[in-house]
Amino acid sequence: MQQTFAEASFEQYRKTTRRERFLHEMNRVVPWAELVTVIEPVYPKADGPGRPPVGIERMLRVLCLQQWFNLSDPAVEEALYDSRALRQFVGIDLGREPVPDETTICKFRHLLEAHQLGPQLFARIGEYLTKQGLQVNRGTIVDATIISAPSSTKNQTKERDPEMHQTKKGNQWYFGMKAHIGVDSQSKVIHSVAATAANVHDSQVLPK
Repeated sequence: MQQTFAEASFEQYRKTTRRERFLHEMNRVVPWAELVTVIEPVYPKADGPGRPPVGIERMLRVLCLQQWFNLSDPAVEEALYDSRALRQFVGIDLGREPVPDETTICKFRHLLEAHQLGPQLFARIGEYLTKQGLQVNRGTIVDATIISAPSSTKNQTKERDPEMHQTKKGNQWYFGMKAHIGVDSQSKVIHSVAATAANVHDSQVLPK
């Protein structure tokens, strides 16, 4: 469908954000049509001359945004009006239609809860992402541990290990490597570990 002027962008120096890259990846990986078939039997059908219900896939995408970005019903409605990236992900063109209001979003969530479909859907989404080597968490706690190594050059090569480096913590110097450990903030389960030289700052490894 051709975009209206409301959604067209003429920003010459616009940069693709991490949020947009994330949403593009979710749009590509998640089999939306398959998930829609799970909800379709319990979703209201168009009946009479009134306004037809919002499409299932669109409402499911809104629900996913709420989960991924920790947004309440009114907050996700406002975010959709505010963010072109979110609207593109959901498939909303403000030149043609409004964003689903918070009441509609709330009713959809309650519908899934009443039929116990929420956990089932997000378990499936988690499986799809895992197969693609992806993982989505609400929050990650990152900590780093220095792993000391011998700093002596009294060895066969007469030099220190090139993968090791020295660093200072407090008033103490250390030589070796650093283990950066990512832990899920909800379950406290370790989901990722990255190893670097000891002098690499924790923040540099956050993307990994």
